[in-house]
Parts: sequence; C-alpha cells; structure tokens
Amino acid sequence: MASRREVTRNLVLCMAGAGERPKVLVSASAVGYYGPHGDEELTEEDGPGDDFLAQVCRAWEEEACRAEDLGMRVVRLRFGLVLDREGGSLPRLVRPFHFYLGGPLGSGQQWVSWVHLADALGLIRFALEEEGVSGPLNVTAPQPVRMEELASTLGRVLRRPSRLRLPAGLLRLALGEMADMILTGQRVLPERALRAGYSFRYPGLEVALRDLLVATAKGYE
Repeated sequence: MASRREVTRNLVLCMAGAGERPKVLVSASAVGYYGPHGDEELTEEDGPGDDFLAQVCRAWEEEACRAEDLGMRVVRLRFGLVLDREGGSLPRLVRPFHFYLGGPLGSGQQWVSWVHLADALGLIRFALEEEGVSGPLNVTAPQPVRMEELASTLGRVLRRPSRLRLPAGLLRLALGEMADMILTGQRVLPERALRAGYSFRYPGLEVALRDLLVATAKGYE
C-alpha cells in the first residue's frame, strides 16, 4: 500500500513545484480495483471492491487524481494479466506444460482479464498521446476468458495436455493472499479504449499466445 500511495503522492508534489509541469500523468493501477465479481462484466464505470487489493488500487488512484488540481490530464490505467514471453505470469503458467503437468488453477471457472504486451504498451502510448482520454482506462483485451480456457489454449498452442488442476488450497499455500487475485478474477472489458478508437492488435487469446509462444512450442517437438 505504502509503496504505491506514497511514491505517487511524492511524484505529484514534485510536479506541483516544477517550473514547467507535464501536461499528462499516466498512472498504473490494476483490474484488482474492482474486486471479485464472478461472471459480471465490468467496465470503467463500475466502482471499487472492498478487498485489500481493491483498497490498494483505490488509494493509488486517489493520489494520482491530485494532479488534476494542477491542471494536468490524468489517465489511470487498470492493467489485467499482461502476457509476455520473457517475464510476468506467462512463463510460470507455461513451465508445468513442459513436464506434462499443465492445467487450470483452482476451479478453472474464474475469469482472467489478460492483455498482450504489445497492446499494453500500445494503450500506454494511446493514453499519453490522445488528449481526449482521461480518467480510468482498462488495459485488458476485449475477450477475457475463464481460467479453464486459458489453460486449454496454452495446451493447444504448446501441444501438451491440459488436464491437471492445481487445487486452490495449494495455490494459497504457495502465494498467500495474492492467490485470491488468481482464484477469484474479474471479467473486465476495455470499453473506454474501444470507444476512444484504440484498435487491439491481439483481441483474441489464441492468436496472442501463438505470437508469444510459437518458438517455445516448436522447441517441445
């Protein structure tokens, strides 16, 4: 909580004292802002949840919004699960498939709001350059999937089975409180980005995973 809130607060204070202020502040947050919502579709119009991660995101965004009092345009990016071949969660999700141990996490019915790294970067640039964009902006692909579909698509792309399920209890034992973010999930849509004219390079999961993992898949053969 402190690392997000205090760093953003200090940044805004520095900008307040600057001789020439930036025109825009693009702040990072997460779809955890919305809290668990089951099958409900969520857009930027929905309010925050009340779990710990939602409280962190809300406090984080409140500090960023202080820059609006300085006359700056503020965009609050809410990131979903960013898929990248080099880092983040994807390599960890892929690793069990290498040993024929791949499968969904928890029940498999929870929603995963994901985004290809190229579109995450594209939306950051979009937020910086589009002067008509302000406020919250979901950084997620327009086609969220259930965890079960994510696992089966990974298996198909990697040409490995996707049958073994990691129980929720083991995941909580390994990740503690952070496991709840994976086990509950949110079905988040990038409504404002689409309405503002952003065109996703990778709107669908399988095309995104094939772009990221084709070399890995060939290495398994």
